[in-house]
Amino acid sequence: DQNAVDNEGKVLPTLVYMAREKRPQHHHNFKAGAMNALIRVSSVISNSPIIMNVDCDMYSNNNDAVRDALCFFLDEEMGHKIGFVQYPQNYYNLSKNNIYGNSLHVINEVEMGGMDSLGGPMYIGTGCFHRREILCGRKFTEDYQEDWNAGIKDKLQESIDETEEKAKSLAACTYEHGTQWGDEIGVKYGCVVEDVNTGLAIHCRGWDSVYNNPKRPAFMGVGPTTLAQTILQHKRWSEGIFSIFLSKYNVFLFAHGKTKLRHQMGYHIYGLWAPNSLATLYYVIIPSLALLKGTSLFPEITSPWIAPFVYVFCVKNMYSLYEALLSGDTLKGWWNGQRMWLVKRITSYLFGVLDNLRKLLGLSKINFVVTPKVSDEDESKRYEQEIMEFGSSDPEYVIIAAIALLNLVCLMGGLSKVMKGGWNVHLDALFPQLILCGMLVITSIPFYEAMFLRKDKGRIPFPVTLASIGFVMLALLAKIV
Repeated sequence: DQNAVDNEGKVLPTLVYMAREKRPQHHHNFKAGAMNALIRVSSVISNSPIIMNVDCDMYSNNNDAVRDALCFFLDEEMGHKIGFVQYPQNYYNLSKNNIYGNSLHVINEVEMGGMDSLGGPMYIGTGCFHRREILCGRKFTEDYQEDWNAGIKDKLQESIDETEEKAKSLAACTYEHGTQWGDEIGVKYGCVVEDVNTGLAIHCRGWDSVYNNPKRPAFMGVGPTTLAQTILQHKRWSEGIFSIFLSKYNVFLFAHGKTKLRHQMGYHIYGLWAPNSLATLYYVIIPSLALLKGTSLFPEITSPWIAPFVYVFCVKNMYSLYEALLSGDTLKGWWNGQRMWLVKRITSYLFGVLDNLRKLLGLSKINFVVTPKVSDEDESKRYEQEIMEFGSSDPEYVIIAAIALLNLVCLMGGLSKVMKGGWNVHLDALFPQLILCGMLVITSIPFYEAMFLRKDKGRIPFPVTLASIGFVMLALLAKIV
């Protein structure tokens, strides 16, 4: 009813809920398929030149967000170049010190803002305003001018029944057969992070994007509240973006000559999240085992060649702390973030690499996994108290616990070797590895507590601890052999 009013007598906005047709024998292409159906159906309802996209768990938190986005599109000098306006992804349910590193503060405040100066941020799948025409495949031209009144007259002449009949055919599961939807038109198919692919294609067609990060967040959503949810979310993100790196849409190849090299490198900050897991695994395992054996892998602490290692270690941590504090994190929040980067690299990103290898070998197919964000009362209470949640026997917990225990054993063994052999004999050579192993042990304190001290349901289950001890014993046995 277009004449419906609220309690104050003001006309209510017209809302159309769409449920597209799905059948088992026709691939529905997950979120990207839903987005494309909405693009088509909305074209016969309003045909608005601007499309707003937000996730289902988000709400509007700033009533100026729409107006601000339109101001970019309507700018007389630069507006015709802008394909989409991207707002940051913010969560309203974060803990005080960001226990699971989900605030995305540095990404929102530093990295995405940096990409804004290179040609624009990525499309992140939510909190975004697109031109309808660029989602339909239009390339940028200098003489482009948006027709803000396109389609309005035709829509006013149609009855609701006529519009509904047109919309039904556009939402049918067979409509896209034999068309370019999901390839040249609409949101891209074939990747679990369809948003990144779609944004890249828009940039390669000559359009810029704009990042708008107001003091009052434009949209707020629900963030993960357990470790399992966080690992799953980052596994999907890293797996999807790495699959783009391995595909024909590799930014350096697909965007060559179409976007700036610096812009391409900005994309690859995220595209190479997953393979970073391999280097991280090396640094959390090999130096510790070498320490236990008394083998030095770094220059002696008195050697000038240790300077580059000390420089990288100190500057990296000091700069990341500066970024975190500048972006609104607390000191403890930064430390929690460092722990979570370690956890994500040895679990989420590692599984992202393995799943991509399985797909390349034809052993698995694309599977879009929605991150569950519902917690029971006990889990919510522990989250508010900033106590890490485990509680299940997931394989990623075995990896976390095994690496934590391995470094604890290696640190104790390394210190014992240094004391028995004399501080002057071994300390100079093994000091860098003692520092590295010691930092890993300090970072892992919540894991030791979850294995041996905690009694609540969120602790690490005994079978996981037992399996972790078994893997550590195998690693130590292999070292001895």
